[in-house]
Amino acid sequence: MNKEEAEGGRDDMLIDGCKPEQRQWNAVPEGFNANYLKLYYGKLFPTIDFFKWLSYGNDGKHPACDPSYFGRREFSLTLENDIYLRFQSFNSAAELENSIKDKCPFKIDIGPVYSVDPAKRHAYAQSGDNVFTPVERELIFDIDMTDYDDVRYCCSGADVCLDCWPLMTLAIKVIDTALRDDFGFNHILWVYSGRRGVHCWVCDGRARRLSNEQRAAVAEYFRVYRGNENNQQKVSFQGALHPFLGRSYTEVLKIFFEEKLLCGQQLFATEERFEKILDMIPEQSIASKLRGKWQESRRSSTSNEDINVVRWEQLKHLLQSGKQKGLWKCVEEIIFTYTYPRIDMEVSKHMNHLLKAPFCVHPKTGRVCVPIDPSCCEEFDPTTVPTLSTLLEELNMGGSRVEIDNELDRTSLGKSIRFFRSSFLQPLLKSSKEEMESSYNANNQQSKNSLSW
Repeated sequence: MNKEEAEGGRDDMLIDGCKPEQRQWNAVPEGFNANYLKLYYGKLFPTIDFFKWLSYGNDGKHPACDPSYFGRREFSLTLENDIYLRFQSFNSAAELENSIKDKCPFKIDIGPVYSVDPAKRHAYAQSGDNVFTPVERELIFDIDMTDYDDVRYCCSGADVCLDCWPLMTLAIKVIDTALRDDFGFNHILWVYSGRRGVHCWVCDGRARRLSNEQRAAVAEYFRVYRGNENNQQKVSFQGALHPFLGRSYTEVLKIFFEEKLLCGQQLFATEERFEKILDMIPEQSIASKLRGKWQESRRSSTSNEDINVVRWEQLKHLLQSGKQKGLWKCVEEIIFTYTYPRIDMEVSKHMNHLLKAPFCVHPKTGRVCVPIDPSCCEEFDPTTVPTLSTLLEELNMGGSRVEIDNELDRTSLGKSIRFFRSSFLQPLLKSSKEEMESSYNANNQQSKNSLSW
């Protein structure tokens, strides 16, 4: 979409001053429309908040501020027809805002902070010195529902519903708790991807300065699920569970599996489904016994009890009876296989990975990538997320032109941006400035000590 086309579509979208009774003429068609983006970026996209976030306090007047910090951050803009603009950089909030409004990107990705301005990387390359390298990057996690296709039966691929979405809720609960309790991180932002998954940004200074090797170690800490669809056993434990895994199993995974997933996904309802679970039992005699019982009950069952619950209890009874040493571990392995977070390991391991920015609009669904509150993530409903068309319709209903913050309040996006500011951005900036002050004072003291010699 060129600039003229974007301008040409604007009159159809901007209906400021309309009266509520005119809504039937001003309704915005559902879905994603490239022409809507100009209005979205001009009125609702929180560019200033982005700049404050990714500056980490370096936009102030403190003598320890690094004025080049934000300008060394890579942004990638994806335009219409999959035109990718990599290694974009901006020296101010105004530059970032003007570029976004001018180009109206279908997607914005955020990359690392480099040692030099990424837009000038070629000039540095000609010098012969390898000075263009990533030096900071948030620790990130990408969890996609498609990686759960072997354990969900309601949807597949990019489709999600309220029966399978709780798998993302589990991932948030497990990972967020470990990041805070086991690693001591505090500034963690969870974001809906806009379609079929969630993203996690760990923004503490310690996290941003992790090396690739350290990032890989953190990612491996979370890794349990291994193999692919051809592996019968994707989770295997030797001995007692690690305390982190034991806590996750007892407090989150087991409860969810038995109270929600078991019946919600009908895990034992058909032979094809229960055979997948029987394949995880290494003792063939027990698997055969259960198979025979379930095939027989299918022909003669008159019980009012849910068949999934009945069969799960039968399986647990046989595996945990103690007659077969070590088989009780199979219960844990089955539950972990069906519920434990499946992280895209490569995204977390490498500093130079791009990740879609919060508050982008997903071009396939029109949904905004809004933050998720981990303390009540079970209440998040992806089907009610603000969409580009509904936001513009809400703006159209608002009446005369007002200040931008008031425009946000008129839309369903306002709540998400207020949460971003109060629960994430403000505590993060306070911590960043304290860290900057502490480092500055320590350096000053070190200088004084060296001069005293």
